[in-house]
Amino acid sequence: MLLAVMLSIPADAQVHKPRVSPPESVTGKLDDATVTINYSSPSVKGRKIWGGLVPYDTVWRAGANEATTFETDLPLRIGGQYLPAGKYGFFIIPGKANQWVAIFNNVADQWGAFKYDKTKDAIRVNVAAQPLDTGQEMLVYKIVPGGFSLTWEMLSVFVPVSPEPVD
Repeated sequence: MLLAVMLSIPADAQVHKPRVSPPESVTGKLDDATVTINYSSPSVKGRKIWGGLVPYDTVWRAGANEATTFETDLPLRIGGQYLPAGKYGFFIIPGKANQWVAIFNNVADQWGAFKYDKTKDAIRVNVAAQPLDTGQEMLVYKIVPGGFSLTWEMLSVFVPVSPEPVD
């Protein structure tokens, strides 16, 4: 009996705290393709995000914790470039002049961008950041007609997506 009580103490002592940047997922249709984006959603918390917490001209995991993933069940055209069906790591390079780069990397499961390897990129697409009238406290992705957006702090980045025509 004493052994059972002693063995149960460590299990009770482990408390699982919720993540500061909770995991989120959005799934939607872009024409016939089903797209899923998995990410962790950090908060602004009064910090300078773009050019501060997230430096300009540096690859960023497009969320918190694990790298954001983008998955499609059908081939797509993203910014005019061909992306085969599959699961990708999704990264962003923020630019000072609102010219950003969206990256779809063949290594989907990785922690942050610490081991990001440019040679494993499937495609890179130039995108623009647009200022917002009101702030967005928590990072959020939305799948909308014609693409998807990443919105956080005072900016929104739209990534244009269209279905890959069938020959």
